This record gives sequence, structure tokens and C-alpha cells, in this order.
Amino acid sequence: MRIVAGTAGGVRLAPVPPGVRPVSDRAREGLFASLGDRVVGARVLDLYAGTGALGIEALSRGASWAAFVERSRRAARTIRDNLERTRLASRAAVRVVDVNRFVMSDNKSIGPFDLCLLDPPYEIGVGELERVLAGLASGWLAPSGWTVALTRGIRSSTPVIPVDWRVTRRLEYGDTLVLVCSEV
Repeated sequence: MRIVAGTAGGVRLAPVPPGVRPVSDRAREGLFASLGDRVVGARVLDLYAGTGALGIEALSRGASWAAFVERSRRAARTIRDNLERTRLASRAAVRVVDVNRFVMSDNKSIGPFDLCLLDPPYEIGVGELERVLAGLASGWLAPSGWTVALTRGIRSSTPVIPVDWRVTRRLEYGDTLVLVCSEV
């Protein structure tokens, strides 16, 4: 895996830890091409961060700051390693905590975020994912102009997107479906 474009474009990332399914280079490239200028200057939240590739790609392409949330300590070490490899660690924070617990917490001092990137395990329950999306809508998103990108397996059931969100793009790359949402 590598960073596709931006200041860290071409940098090879650390080996993927066991149990992590990273978003392919092709899917990341397509997602960020569709996001365009929305990335520049954005505050980014990378949930289910895995290797950190999505959030690091955003930083490389001009995001101002990123928070990475990952429950696995081993994966969190990989994210920190990748931030060092790309020389982007000074613009990031890594939180080792369950995503559901993180978004349901009252401590939103590191938010709000302009861009939220979610790459949950394909086998995650729909109910759990819907709770996470509802939690995001409870103060983690910027007051206006925010974007949420959610990856799912093509064969996964699509979660219920909160009623005041609209799906602006639906992208397919191999077995990966990417839904890009914004406020109505």
C-alpha cells in the first residue's frame, strides 16, 4: 500500500496488521478524486482507521488536521508508524478506543469535523453502524459543509443513512462500495 497523491504521494505504508482490511489504492484514489477541493483545509475524522491510509491520504492532499480512531492497539501502532513515514504526525492524533464508544462520548473537544471517513469491517452489524452514524450527527460534524464517506462491501446491506443526510455519490471499486454523504 502507498499514499496515492499529495505531499506524501508515493510513500509506501507499513505492512497491514492481521485482521485489518485496508481500502485499496484504487478505491482511495477514486474517493479522493470525487471529494476534490473538499479535502483542502478540512478537519478529518478517520473512524475504524486500520492502517490510517484514508486519513493520511486526506492529510497528504491538504487537510489541516486528522483524528484517527481505532480500537486495536496493534493497528494504532501501524497508524503512528505511517504518520511518521509520511511526515504528517504533527497534524494528527490517534485515539485507541472503540468507535461506538468514541462517537457516543460527551467529550467532543477535538471536533467538529468537516470530513469523516468510515471504513468499518464489512461484517459489522447494521444496527451498530447506524448507531455510529447517528452518533456522528450528534455534534461531531461541522455546522455546515460537512462530508461523510462510508465504505461497505458490495454484498453488505446498506445502512440507514440519517434522514437529514443525502447520498451525493455512490462509487464501486471491486468488492468495495463507497457512499459519499452530505447534509440535505
